[in-house]
Amino acid sequence: MKTGAMMVRLVAVLALMAMAVGVIGGRGLGVARAQDANMTCAGEPALGAPSADAGTPMADAGTPMADAAATPMADAAASPAAGGEGGPNVAFLPKDVVNPYFGTAFQGAQEANAELGGEVQQVGPQESSAAEQVTWVQTLTQQQVDAIAISANDTNAPAQALKDAMAQGIAVVSYDSDVAPDARNIFVNQASSEDIGRIQVQIMGRLLSCEGEIAILSAASTMTNQNTWISFMEDELAKPGYENLTLVDTVYGDDNPQLSFDRTIELLTAYPDLQGIISPTTVGMTAAQEAIAQEGRSGEVQLTGLNLPSLARSAVEDGTVQEFALWKPADLGYLAYYAAVALVNGEITGAEGDTFTAGRLGEYTVGANGEVLLGPPFIFNAENIGEFDF
Repeated sequence: MKTGAMMVRLVAVLALMAMAVGVIGGRGLGVARAQDANMTCAGEPALGAPSADAGTPMADAGTPMADAAATPMADAAASPAAGGEGGPNVAFLPKDVVNPYFGTAFQGAQEANAELGGEVQQVGPQESSAAEQVTWVQTLTQQQVDAIAISANDTNAPAQALKDAMAQGIAVVSYDSDVAPDARNIFVNQASSEDIGRIQVQIMGRLLSCEGEIAILSAASTMTNQNTWISFMEDELAKPGYENLTLVDTVYGDDNPQLSFDRTIELLTAYPDLQGIISPTTVGMTAAQEAIAQEGRSGEVQLTGLNLPSLARSAVEDGTVQEFALWKPADLGYLAYYAAVALVNGEITGAEGDTFTAGRLGEYTVGANGEVLLGPPFIFNAENIGEFDF
């Protein structure tokens, strides 16, 4: 009996010690949540988990991203494809032609062009500029291209020019970042905006065990997709379970590498207790990686967001980045080209319920408000990043 009583007391002491450690650590139940990659701070199933389901390598995507990024696409002329003359002339107009993300997306468009024929070109501003995009839309309209695929710097700025293009029979597809719905036929969305926004907060919550000060480094304050994603980030943070994960600031780097770098330094200086940064833009996240590493804060300040594996690989290897999310940009451009050709050929109009086949990606159905969804986002980390070459 004496031995049994001692055992009971020992178990009690160990239990109290465990409780004390939890209180001292300030994590409470957050530790248990954070250790389960399949659950969020709110106790819900996590998006994109487990990360091992990230998908197959991009060996079929064509040229590695580094080759696409080497030369800006501004000088890319319309390039005839295997189909020869008579096919549609599709022009891609990204936010800017220097960002390697859009270079990779254009590779997908070129792949689709090789399958369908016609001509494809990518033109646009050297830096993100809504005003310059308007000028490019007007130029492409004058050239009487068959379709314009645009990733908008501003929801409304190019709307009238795009409506003018549509009035002249030019099909308009928005991709990556939408325009006003009445200024395009179809929006090819890379993933559900809700999933893209929420998954970034869920990753950060997991990295910080659901507790700490965080900030958002976005692109331009006018960009449709960034603002939509941020609204879902804020909504995720408002859920019970995220009370101790505090958003202290949202800043904008305008998708400019130096400005994004500077904004990161400003965040690190203004908030000495900052523990995490979310950057839903490839330019911003890449700049933030460099700033955090330069300040010697790798591992201390967690960073996640949206980036290309090729741009985040070194940061993952040195521990500056643990996890981040994205989709396959080449597939986005591939799908946008197929959608544009389907519109030009009269196979679809952009009405809800329209269906078309997009080559190797299979069949797609146009949803509400003319939206076509590429697929869900997925998570990259040290275990799988080596499988991807874009």
